[in-house]
Amino acid sequence: MPETSEHSAAAGHRFDTVVIANRGEIAVRIQRACRELGLKTVAICSEADREAPYGSTADSFLCIGPSSAAKSYLNQDAILLAARLAGAGAIHPGYGFLSENAAFADAVEKAGLIFIGPTASSIAIMGDKISAKRAMMAAGVPCVPGPDTALPDDPATIERIALEIGYPVIIKAAGGGGGRGMRVVPKADLLHEAIALTREEARKAFGSPSLYMEKFLEHPRHIEIQVICDDHGNAVWLGHRDCSMQRRHQKVVEEAPAAGIAPDIIQPVGLACVQACLQIGYRGVGTFEFLYEDGAFYFIEMNTRLQVEHPVTEMTSGVDIVRAQIGVAQGHVLDLTQGDVTCEGHSFECRINAEDSDSFLPSAGVVTHLALPAGPGIRVDTHIHAGYKVSPYYDSLIAKLIVHAPTRAEAMARMREALAGTEVEGISTNIPFLRALFEDGPFAQGETDIHYLEQWLKLRRAA
Repeated sequence: MPETSEHSAAAGHRFDTVVIANRGEIAVRIQRACRELGLKTVAICSEADREAPYGSTADSFLCIGPSSAAKSYLNQDAILLAARLAGAGAIHPGYGFLSENAAFADAVEKAGLIFIGPTASSIAIMGDKISAKRAMMAAGVPCVPGPDTALPDDPATIERIALEIGYPVIIKAAGGGGGRGMRVVPKADLLHEAIALTREEARKAFGSPSLYMEKFLEHPRHIEIQVICDDHGNAVWLGHRDCSMQRRHQKVVEEAPAAGIAPDIIQPVGLACVQACLQIGYRGVGTFEFLYEDGAFYFIEMNTRLQVEHPVTEMTSGVDIVRAQIGVAQGHVLDLTQGDVTCEGHSFECRINAEDSDSFLPSAGVVTHLALPAGPGIRVDTHIHAGYKVSPYYDSLIAKLIVHAPTRAEAMARMREALAGTEVEGISTNIPFLRALFEDGPFAQGETDIHYLEQWLKLRRAA
């Protein structure tokens, strides 16, 4: 692993107090891992989250700003001040908010704290889709056809690139993410309008108009490979997930492992991901995202953080990813090798959102009744309770329902029962939608791709 000043600063450092720079279910998840490791926690909140239940279980609970995320959870100075006031030695960003912000990771390290995540340089490399693709190609990771450079301004050159790739193509913001900043172009006469619209969207959303172009795959699955790396040249991949069930590029249901992919096909890709991590000196957890079509993998991006769907990999691999993430941030040597990783059974995760099950419009309000399922192979990650007030200011995710069973069919049956036993009243949720989805035949057979859910929803509305 290349030696850098960032690695030298973090390696071998210890801390006993962690600021959890996030909210909701992931704040609860991180707090639990810290307690198990004997670490003190500092929970932060906005004005809207003053009554958050995880505040009472933290060692310290500090309000850092108004309800607006821009003035609280995205306020870097306020978070660093909270860490200094609490005497913390590290900051865990969770997912979303500042978790993939290279400038924040750098500011944390410069403040003499440990950022529980990759170094700023790794985040910067992988956060820009063009430099990420270049790094992956150098490491032998298969990529979607298309140049590893930004699109020029010259219209004729752009037309030539599109013809070389072959229509349909997809235009993407180099600094994009979360399903934003992308457009599919099915034919040449729509190209320049798509370029102009996406450039402006990228400029407004990500602060940069830089775009790139790739081949648009028409029936792919979305496959992820989870990795974890330490500061001592060790890296492993923890199996794979299928996240194809998406609505407007947002994941709804995830599962591990991805069904129907033979070990001899996935293993070389996993090892290439590990090699890529070693080449860029990656530290912490991360996820490589691929499109998979006709037996071939194509890299699309890397998430340099803990992901919402990490529990399905925890359930199948038996590895506590959050604890391992904190351990490598402390400078510990990774306590498992690739030979130790064995993935067993099958796991599903449903994202339970406070939103209308038909329109998907967010639903704020007070939870008047809550009943959650329990039993073998069932896990619920949540921060809500009866009487909890769901805020309109943040993401609508209120819980994650996870199941594990020996086979995919058994895991689907277990999820159906778990969803039947989940009751949330006082607000609207997507639970009826999830129940209907788990009764769908093609989904049960694994006959889906990333476009399937949108098509299923259209047919459901028309019925």
